[in-house]
Amino acid sequence: MYLKAFLFCGIVCAISQLVLEKTKWTPGHINTLLVIIGCLLSGLGIYDKLLSIFGGGASVPIINFGHLLVIGACEGYKESGLMGLFQGVLVNASGGVSFAVFCAFLNTLLFKVKD
Repeated sequence: MYLKAFLFCGIVCAISQLVLEKTKWTPGHINTLLVIIGCLLSGLGIYDKLLSIFGGGASVPIINFGHLLVIGACEGYKESGLMGLFQGVLVNASGGVSFAVFCAFLNTLLFKVKD
């Protein structure tokens, strides 16, 4: 199980690094692309299969954020219609986003910004 998780994350990171080195794309472009890929895989029903095969390894990369956005939007739409679609987008991902903001805040307190 650990090997499969490691391989999935490693392959995602290796492909991302290759794209970063061989193109003029920035890390922001790569992150956006990975989120979009996660959304597409989730919308097509493929990402759930990846989660069952690779376990935690598929829930770690940025691709999972796209998956969480789609799942939240679908659940929100089922519960509340069109408004629920927009409300549900960040429901599943809000914990991760909140933690990232908190960590960024701590970094600003602990480290000096370099010019």
